[in-house]
Amino acid sequence: MNALTNLLVLLLLITSGRPISLSVDAHALPPLHHRTGAPDADVDLHPIVLVPGNGCSQIDAELSEEYEPPSWAPASCGTRQGWFRLWRNGTALRDDAGHEAACYADQLRVVFDRQLGDYRNVAGVRTRVVGFGTTRGFGPDVAAENDDPSDPERGRCFKKMKEALQEIGYEEGGNLFGAPYDSRYSPAPPGMPAMVFSSFMADLRRLVEHASRKNGGKPVILVTHSKGGLVAVEFLTRSATPWCKKYIKHLVMVSTGAGGIVVPMLSLAASANAPRESLAATERSYGDVFWALPSPKVFGEMPLVVTRCRNYSAYDIPEFLAAVGFSDDDIELYRMRALPIALGFRAPRVPMTAIYGAGVPTPEQLVYPVDDFSKEPEVVYGDGDGAVNLASVLALDTVVGNDPEQGFFKAVKIVNATHRGIIVDEFALKRVISEILEANRATYEK
Repeated sequence: MNALTNLLVLLLLITSGRPISLSVDAHALPPLHHRTGAPDADVDLHPIVLVPGNGCSQIDAELSEEYEPPSWAPASCGTRQGWFRLWRNGTALRDDAGHEAACYADQLRVVFDRQLGDYRNVAGVRTRVVGFGTTRGFGPDVAAENDDPSDPERGRCFKKMKEALQEIGYEEGGNLFGAPYDSRYSPAPPGMPAMVFSSFMADLRRLVEHASRKNGGKPVILVTHSKGGLVAVEFLTRSATPWCKKYIKHLVMVSTGAGGIVVPMLSLAASANAPRESLAATERSYGDVFWALPSPKVFGEMPLVVTRCRNYSAYDIPEFLAAVGFSDDDIELYRMRALPIALGFRAPRVPMTAIYGAGVPTPEQLVYPVDDFSKEPEVVYGDGDGAVNLASVLALDTVVGNDPEQGFFKAVKIVNATHRGIIVDEFALKRVISEILEANRATYEK
């Protein structure tokens, strides 16, 4: 379609009163030219709140006298005084099976408290998210004890995004804010407690209101990456419509699908026999461990894991979890807490642009020659961004684009953009920034 045809289609959609749903190939669009170091003269910038992906939020911890190291960890684990960096602690991550690693694995653990009906930290471990309201707490870029400047993970968590936004006129604390969160926790279905996530939602609501007030009442643009998109959608669908209309201008969601991904099944299988003092074993305790698993609504009966004895589709995830060592209680938590969230994914009811990578080999099926999940599987690859399956992203067209309450929805494909590279590599980041500028300009008039 040429530019004139695109415009005519858009006008027809607007005047018809139907939800606006567009799908655009970023490579088919002309390049945009912005002046480096100065804001675009024709753009009245709205405040932005960045919501990062999994593992990009830093967490500090403090131990109380109630903390007792387990028998498999050194007694000295309980001697740490004051606040210290718990995630992302480069020293502990490099320690393998040593003293630091054992302490780290236990203090990061999460337990499900049957009396509370909710997840919580290990007794005696108090945690706090670093730098809420700012972007300074994203990724291991914070100058903190045990931070390793040579860590290849440095800079992957919105660092280049922040720099690109500053080039077009955004300023930290003025019209650019960050919403880090404790990624070990996840939401629960309505009526079930999820104290950590509920507290984050309250903080995010206050931050959005603050950002709007600080910028003359302009509504906010939420910009998310990966798991941050799931967090933002849950936040928006649980917020009152009048509040969203007043405070949210647009959701720019990067690298997030509507139906989970296959990659977590690979990591859960690989960690089935992980030593209890390892980070892999600790991650199996997290409240979000099942959140990104493939949704039956999207993946259906397709065999995702194949073994000699049986196949596992998205409908068979409870049986798969049992096969890779999760207890009956764990599987019940998947059924009662994680699965309803996955099945309940819906349109955020605010103007939305979904940007995703494609053309990158992405795990789609895991084939185990024997019924031993400790062995390396043969990985069958499909399309996606290397982590998010294309099927999950395309489901947004149905779940969001076809929702009569959604209004504006646009999907932008960036060919050869990887899951992390989409917010780092120049060719992809340039397209993301251009969509953020378009969100600033948009009026959504009908």
